[in-house]
Amino acid sequence: MDQRLTPREPIQAPKHPIRHYRRWLLAGSAAGALGLWTLVIRIGDLPAFILPSPGRVAMRGWQALTDGTLLYHAGITLLEVVLGLLAGSLVATVLGYALARSRLVEQLVSPYLVASQAIPVVAVAPLLVIWFGPGMFSKVLVCALIVFFPILINTLVGLQAVPEKLHDLMRAMRATPWQTLRYLELPAALPVILGGLRVGATLSVTGAVVGEFLGADRGLGFLISVGRGQYDTALVFVTIFTLVVMALSLYGLVILAERRLLRWRQNGH
Repeated sequence: MDQRLTPREPIQAPKHPIRHYRRWLLAGSAAGALGLWTLVIRIGDLPAFILPSPGRVAMRGWQALTDGTLLYHAGITLLEVVLGLLAGSLVATVLGYALARSRLVEQLVSPYLVASQAIPVVAVAPLLVIWFGPGMFSKVLVCALIVFFPILINTLVGLQAVPEKLHDLMRAMRATPWQTLRYLELPAALPVILGGLRVGATLSVTGAVVGEFLGADRGLGFLISVGRGQYDTALVFVTIFTLVVMALSLYGLVILAERRLLRWRQNGH
């Protein structure tokens, strides 16, 4: 019997089932958290000013959203966060590059940078408000300070991790410092730098709120202070959830930028 060989179709690997259920798992965990929240209120018989119900928080959030209060204060805080994150990232990246290029500069400056991290930003923030006033500049400065060190360390580590043999190759090809930075140092250190930017994106929200706690007449930190003073705990919860969404959104934007900038790694080039 004549048997002919026929080309077999390539076997496709089955898709990972976890990817299909991630959204369901997230929705299930959120529903479980809300159910536990409601159960604690019913068992403990807690008043609304101690722990409001999810429905009360949702109603208060809708009220703050429709009357424009939440959008106004969230926009102020978001502007402070973005400006502080950009300023802190820029200064940290430039200084990290300078420290990585010169061992002498690193040995002279590093002890002061490490010592500065022993001082909590919460302790420095009141001085910044006194020196620069309760305006937006002091809040941006607090954000920049709180994101500065993680990005600086990641930049320094990423640049120092570039193999010296590659530097020798660039020198042998008579590359200029700008060409070395563009074609070797920046692509090699970018994954580590973006990792520090992930941390900085979430910390910047904390920095803005800390600055607003100390002295402000607008922003989400100010809104939390108002809710606390009026025993409007539902408003405090609404503001906290808004800050969480803001931090997660910034973190997601950094991940999206990381995927686009590091697409060459995914393609194996």
